[in-house]
Amino acid sequence: MKISRDSAISLMVFFVLLIACTAVGYWLIFRLGRATPIMLAVGVATILTCLIRKRNLATLGWGWGSWKYQWMSYLLPLVIVFVAYLVIWVAGFGGWYDSEFVAQQMQNYNLSGWSDASVIVFHLMLTATYSFVLLLPSVLGEELGWRGFLVPELAKFMSFTNVALTSGLIWAVWHWPLIFMGLYGNEGTPLYYQLFFFTLFITADAVIMTYLRFKTDSIWTAVIFHMSGNVFLQKGFDPLTVENERSAWYMGEFGAVPALVAFVIAIYFWKKGKTEFGDPSVWRTDVAPTARGNVKALPSP
Repeated sequence: MKISRDSAISLMVFFVLLIACTAVGYWLIFRLGRATPIMLAVGVATILTCLIRKRNLATLGWGWGSWKYQWMSYLLPLVIVFVAYLVIWVAGFGGWYDSEFVAQQMQNYNLSGWSDASVIVFHLMLTATYSFVLLLPSVLGEELGWRGFLVPELAKFMSFTNVALTSGLIWAVWHWPLIFMGLYGNEGTPLYYQLFFFTLFITADAVIMTYLRFKTDSIWTAVIFHMSGNVFLQKGFDPLTVENERSAWYMGEFGAVPALVAFVIAIYFWKKGKTEFGDPSVWRTDVAPTARGNVKALPSP
């Protein structure tokens, strides 16, 4: 489908504001030492776009939808991370488990006398709950833009495949300056390697998140998926793994194994998305999501 004048202007306004707000976010990162400002910058750009274009904020997808898909959004990143790190441990790209990290957590949590296994379970449970909630403001800010505004807007004139890939690539490229500036990434692999696997990982996640957004018309699936992926990878399995000279090439957001596992799972959701939503997508003017998250045609006016 051809892009409408309204969508073209709205996307242009969004990207101009996104660049401006992101620049302010970078300025704050250097002063606060936290990534939160740049994540919130996406949400600020989205809200300003809606106000300028007189869009109802309700169109960002605040409905909860089916609990089935919310739980799927929470558990899928755990499956991806667990499978990836199981491969890493078995293949010898990293070891299970880092006793120094566990000892540090025992001290931090004041769990003297606990076994290492008990501390690991406690840490993972805390990561899956408390750490998860702490990420909500910053992740919600980011997802307001990517899956709240961008995905539905692109879906007005793109197929499911193009929406998923375009939104994913934009999301990945938005992170690139952080990698170029050395604020995000690792020191053990070449820059091109980090960019490739990070982009593959992010884009694969975006395919899954786009499917869930289409299925439920809810931004919360994206928020939950994003938070779950961050906490289980960055605060759960990554620090529990003993690194060796090869680890940087295979583990983390910039390594090969998580990206490839996510890619395989994304292929499954891409095929489902193509079958269920066809071309063009569910946000056409003549279709709308049902209460169960599927789509049906609306009668012509």
